[in-house]
Amino acid sequence: MGAARAEEIGSVNTNFRITGSDRVVVEAYDDPLVNGVTCYVSRARTGGIKGTLGVAEDPTEASIACRQVGPIHFAGTLKQQSDVFTERMSFIFKTLHVVRVVDAKRNALVYLTYSDRVVSGSAKNSVSAVPVPAETPIPLK
Repeated sequence: MGAARAEEIGSVNTNFRITGSDRVVVEAYDDPLVNGVTCYVSRARTGGIKGTLGVAEDPTEASIACRQVGPIHFAGTLKQQSDVFTERMSFIFKTLHVVRVVDAKRNALVYLTYSDRVVSGSAKNSVSAVPVPAETPIPLK
């Protein structure tokens, strides 16, 4: 299975620029191995000429909220921890991650978002959890 793909569902402008405003975007990520779970990530996007060309470095702040949006079905076995989504936030140095962690004891899926850099990462992060119904055991590798 491939990684989740971002679907932008909304945005607000935060800093007007003639060449393109900075904004906060809200994106939806459907977990490719867990049908019925969607994560919503909000994060800053840099505008201007550099943002338009894709060479701007976006800020490291991000927030995540994951929800059950339908019946939960697993498309395969899950690792204890794995990346669901990664995307570059700058031309070379910074990457946004959404990681799924299985909490088997509580029958829940925990999703963490953070960013890292080639030289130094950021401790800024956000976490969300989705309880899995007791009648649906989580298939672990």
